[in-house]
Amino acid sequence: MFSPHVFTTCFHHRSSPQVFTLLGLHFVSTPVSTRLSVVVFTTATMFRSSVNFQGMKQLTFGLTLVRHGETRYNKEGLLQGQAIDCPLSEIGLQQAEAAGRYLKDVKFSNVFVSDMQRAQQTAEAILKRSSWCSGLQMVCEPLLKEKSFGTAEGGRVQDFREMAKAAGQSVLSFTAPEGETQEQVKERVKEFLEKMLLHIGADHWDDLGEDEADLSAPQQTPPAEGMADDGVRGVPVHALVVTHGAYMCVAVRYFVEELGCSLPQGSDKAHAFSLSPNTGICRFLLTMRKEDDRFKLAEMCCVFVHRGDHVKQ
Repeated sequence: MFSPHVFTTCFHHRSSPQVFTLLGLHFVSTPVSTRLSVVVFTTATMFRSSVNFQGMKQLTFGLTLVRHGETRYNKEGLLQGQAIDCPLSEIGLQQAEAAGRYLKDVKFSNVFVSDMQRAQQTAEAILKRSSWCSGLQMVCEPLLKEKSFGTAEGGRVQDFREMAKAAGQSVLSFTAPEGETQEQVKERVKEFLEKMLLHIGADHWDDLGEDEADLSAPQQTPPAEGMADDGVRGVPVHALVVTHGAYMCVAVRYFVEELGCSLPQGSDKAHAFSLSPNTGICRFLLTMRKEDDRFKLAEMCCVFVHRGDHVKQ
């Protein structure tokens, strides 16, 4: 007997792919054999931790993005970007500690962090509080740096807003002289995503085994709203990424607009594409597969965006 939160659908594979709909989601059945196939979906994640379609292994893992804590420049309304490597303020350290307490019982298997001081301090505070991450290697990644604001770095955010307005652009899309364009930042996001898939594949792919059909979906009830492990309860592979505000804006927009990442119910693009607060948290579920010795993204969905309640507690 299945719980009220678990749904099962059975279908015969046919000679060509068949599209069917379940719970408002579209799925494709691919020709594998004439045997009856059973696919189980839980309302918690709608994903298996691993599946095998047409003999192809797939792995679903969690991705949690965290913006760094507050710095003096954040507090004073000044742009930092890449040239100014400012440490966390006292409030920023408290925010990082709060994020660590909030995530302390969430299991991470991989940690990637920007090579800038404010992000590294935030990641260290989170890992220090973790019940699961003792001894876990933190990978410092230059691709996760903040967007470069060129000649505007060190200046007032308000002045930057006025420059953007005079140019007829939004603050997030405006490029200051000698700064990075949105497209350049997006290329860094794409390169990091490919690198992360390669890293996670190297660390965890062989753990899947040869017969993925024997591996069961995570046994869990739907997560309560606001729980720290929303979406990743029972998901063994989970990457923590600590980065920056403007970088996260570009990343989330790329995930949604170009990778087809679905947003959580009740969330709109205006909110999803906005600036995350200091130590704001976004979470995604990604499914990857291996083709021609390369790891590729197959599917992606968003669990929540810009969660910052831990700072208010």
